[in-house]
Amino acid sequence: MRVHFHGAAGEVTGSLHEVEAAGGRLLLDCGMIQGSPEAERRNSEPFPFEPAAIDALVISHAHIDHIGRVPLLVKRGFAGPIYAQQATADLMPIMLLDAASISEGDAERFNRHRRAGEPEHQPLYTRDDVHAAMARVQPLPYDTRTTIQPGVEIAFREAGHILGSASVEIWADGRKLVFSGDLGPKGTPILRDPANIDRADLVLMESTYGDRLHRDRAETIRELGDILDAAWKEGGNVLIPAFAVGRSQELLYWFARHWDEWGLSRWRIFLDSPMAAKVVGVYDRHAELFDEDARRVWQDKPNPFRLPNLHFTQARDESMAINRIERGAIVIAGSGMANAGRILHHFRHRLDRRQTHVVFVGYQAEGTLGRRLVDGAKWVRIHGFDVRVSAQRHTVGGLSAHTDQRGLMAWYGAIAGGDGVAHPPLALVHGEDKAREALAGEIGEHFAVQATLARPGMTLEV
Repeated sequence: MRVHFHGAAGEVTGSLHEVEAAGGRLLLDCGMIQGSPEAERRNSEPFPFEPAAIDALVISHAHIDHIGRVPLLVKRGFAGPIYAQQATADLMPIMLLDAASISEGDAERFNRHRRAGEPEHQPLYTRDDVHAAMARVQPLPYDTRTTIQPGVEIAFREAGHILGSASVEIWADGRKLVFSGDLGPKGTPILRDPANIDRADLVLMESTYGDRLHRDRAETIRELGDILDAAWKEGGNVLIPAFAVGRSQELLYWFARHWDEWGLSRWRIFLDSPMAAKVVGVYDRHAELFDEDARRVWQDKPNPFRLPNLHFTQARDESMAINRIERGAIVIAGSGMANAGRILHHFRHRLDRRQTHVVFVGYQAEGTLGRRLVDGAKWVRIHGFDVRVSAQRHTVGGLSAHTDQRGLMAWYGAIAGGDGVAHPPLALVHGEDKAREALAGEIGEHFAVQATLARPGMTLEV
């Protein structure tokens, strides 16, 4: 068995790993590259393999940096099955149709204003391409070992990152490969904790927060409550860029749990994301995947997805109307890294006001507007306008959907190696070099394992 690294190898987005096994070839993820405009232009480049030669695609979870190029893969010749956990299979069309709509809209706007002689811009893929890709998806449950091609078996294990997220075990050629996918912290609301895996001959592990420890979750929740209280007293609004899957639902969970304590009945709460509203429906259909704490909250508190002052804004006009509210609005809107979506309209109208509070609850990749704001930018450009940043900014790291250095080491440390070794060989993916190098150093010291920092074009033998 051989692993070829193509994407999310030295960066956080664009997950794409190729596995040669049992005479065939499969892919782990096929994600979109996110960040700067230059980085995102790489999405349209040819794949570093022939798509028609790939026998199967295995998806770890439904975030766009793990699935965003799946329709493009099919469009360019991939004709095999796509395997995903059942909830992931339900989330994929929501995420991908939204991505296609954005790509089609961007192409239409460019072509409407292109200069004479400029070539016509084509979308990365269309909604028809998404439907063609989804026809190839075969849902699988957790904890079921399944033959996906002769001599190759896989199983999905709970990863605790978002609904349906999975670590993937692959058995082939007498060896076992484990791909962590994205791992969530223990105790994440709504979701069950990541499952331990017993053994492996090679582990591919994410390293997004390999260089840091998250704040205590209880302390983080107190901070969130304090931010809301300060914003109310100052007469402002709260803007929260949030991923449609995961962070948006967790925020609503905490609002329900602290409904009385935080005085949330005085606010108007907007989930300004048609996609997030659809995702809520998927959560409702997969309540069997919730942890025990979530089930108790659903029984004893206001339903997080049906709070009495929660508004799901679908139409563009409804979203624009929010900007006429001068105070008392909490707006959760995509995208999570503020590089697209409705949050940009709210930023354009509100960033120049001191009483506005902007709360970042997820990872902000290099090159994104979110990262520039977190790093303290005084001016930003939005929709062609220069906007002064006077708003108060808060980074609430304890709500991350990714586990931290301690959690990564604990998950890896529970895996025994094959052939009598204490721990298996390890390749670090899905992380910037600073994070990977720090994590590799800690793993070397604690487990006497020299972790490989995967690079595009690198191959490892299992």
